[in-house]
Amino acid sequence: MAASLMRFVRGGLGRSFNIARSSCLLQQQTRQQGSTTETSPTVRPKDAVTHNQLAAFGEYVAEMLPKYVQQVQVTCYNELEVMIHPDGVIPVLTFLRDHTNSQFRNMIDLTAVDIPTRQNRFEIVYNLLSLRYNTRLRVKTYTDELTPVDSAVPVHKAANWYEREVWDMFGVFFANHPDLRRILTDYGFEGHPFRKDFPLSGYVEVRYDDELKRVVAEPVELAQEFRKFDLNTPWEVFPAYREPKEPAPKLEAGDKAPEKK
Repeated sequence: MAASLMRFVRGGLGRSFNIARSSCLLQQQTRQQGSTTETSPTVRPKDAVTHNQLAAFGEYVAEMLPKYVQQVQVTCYNELEVMIHPDGVIPVLTFLRDHTNSQFRNMIDLTAVDIPTRQNRFEIVYNLLSLRYNTRLRVKTYTDELTPVDSAVPVHKAANWYEREVWDMFGVFFANHPDLRRILTDYGFEGHPFRKDFPLSGYVEVRYDDELKRVVAEPVELAQEFRKFDLNTPWEVFPAYREPKEPAPKLEAGDKAPEKK
């Protein structure tokens, strides 16, 4: 009886040890797989069905609005872009918002791109979202420094601050905007910082004046001198502040070293 009990206990302990060992090996393999870094970039997989559906919908929009839609393309596999004439901002956005087959009722973003080499240097980009169909759409139009673009606020209220930002950064004027004024730069700021011809240092700099007790704006003054590297010194030195090194006096027998001041 005692021998049978011992065999039973040893068998149970052996099986428990094997199970624990297998679990430890599985955990180690999982850690090794998780610790390996992925070197290849993450690329959206190509989906032929989604690509064809987006292309068909883009052709449908072009057929419904032939007066305004100039080109339709599907980029990055699953991103639909509709290029329109500037006069078609309101009609196209209204159609995409209200039509049963689109229902793009959310404006996610509105921005601009400056390409100075083009005749119409500014490209206005509208990013739309349809919660009904879980689909995104990008609408693009164009303009120059003087030609205004119709404001999208009557169609999407979210375009209010987006258009103010584009006006502030790029200088694109939106007609019929309810409150078109700068939103990021300070009062009296001149120029538009996101234009490619705007200098990186800007035109003015601000500082606090102790006498006037307020912040003042002044023309940019680069007071820092051009730096020159000296290979004889271990660090960088400004040429104007270099001091000539005086040779140390020779000491004769019986002379004392000069005291340091």
